[in-house]
Amino acid sequence: MTEHDSRRADPDRAPALPPVADRAAFQAELDKLRVREKAHTREGDAIAAARRRLPMVEVAADLELTGPDGPVTLLDAFEGRRQLIAYYFMWHDGHDAAGQCEGCTWVTTQVQELSYLHSRDITYAVFCQGPYEESRRYRDFMGWEVPWYSALPSHDELLVGRHVGMMHLVCYLRDGDRVYETYWTTLRGVEAMDYSYALMDLTVYGRQEPWEDSPSGWLRGQGTPADHVGLRSNGRPIPQWSRIEAGRSDDLTPRP
Repeated sequence: MTEHDSRRADPDRAPALPPVADRAAFQAELDKLRVREKAHTREGDAIAAARRRLPMVEVAADLELTGPDGPVTLLDAFEGRRQLIAYYFMWHDGHDAAGQCEGCTWVTTQVQELSYLHSRDITYAVFCQGPYEESRRYRDFMGWEVPWYSALPSHDELLVGRHVGMMHLVCYLRDGDRVYETYWTTLRGVEAMDYSYALMDLTVYGRQEPWEDSPSGWLRGQGTPADHVGLRSNGRPIPQWSRIEAGRSDDLTPRP
């Protein structure tokens, strides 16, 4: 059993439980919560509407990226579509696969089906902040099929005014051959890519993270900064284990 598996409910260990009610009382409490949920949804819609009304800033369309066939431009990464969402993947130079960012691995693993984005004239791509050949081997080890570039040639210009090396989610708009940045976010803002947290938030024990406001006795993770709760198990980002078990090599050393 892995460390992650051990977090599952143990039949010999009784965690705290919610109070038991009959169906009518349960539904009455849920109905009260639903009012807040609907307000939250409407506020999210209002924030999205405000986001659509932000001004934009021009970015040099010829900023260089590295792709599978060598140097390309930011404009090329649009793949001819009008909009581009770029996830700036953190990279730990000199580390093996197990030492790469667990948070970036978490969210990138969950972006798979791109056809819905494409139907709205949106391209999605990862702009890794590490060297192309090394980071591409990580992409291949993980089995990701999303477009992948190295932002190293231009990341200082692409992330001007921000913390280079940190995770970022950035939206761009193309008008002919000119490129504009329309939105960016970082840290918990990149949860927009995630569905696992959203589903966990629906459950009684939630994310099981120490910062959550939960009743006394609720299940909690035992993570440390070196082995972040919910993102790593036995020293690796969680989804790496299935790749290891499938026999994939996690050696990131570029081949000559």
